[in-house]
Amino acid sequence: MPVITFEGPFLPADKKEEMIKEFTRISVEITGIPKDAFVIFIKENPYENMGQGGITIAEKLKNHPR
Repeated sequence: MPVITFEGPFLPADKKEEMIKEFTRISVEITGIPKDAFVIFIKENPYENMGQGGITIAEKLKNHPR
């Protein structure tokens, strides 16, 4: 059973559904493995648990809002 893991920030349910659908679709297209074989994990992390450049993403976003 192939496993695909995406790790990133919290996402709305509709975006997670879209990612699962598209990860599966493209993986089937590339590998020829049946779609029912794929397992997709979406691991969500709060910005306080992620860092870049020596500071948390939460702190970085305070200074540079999206």
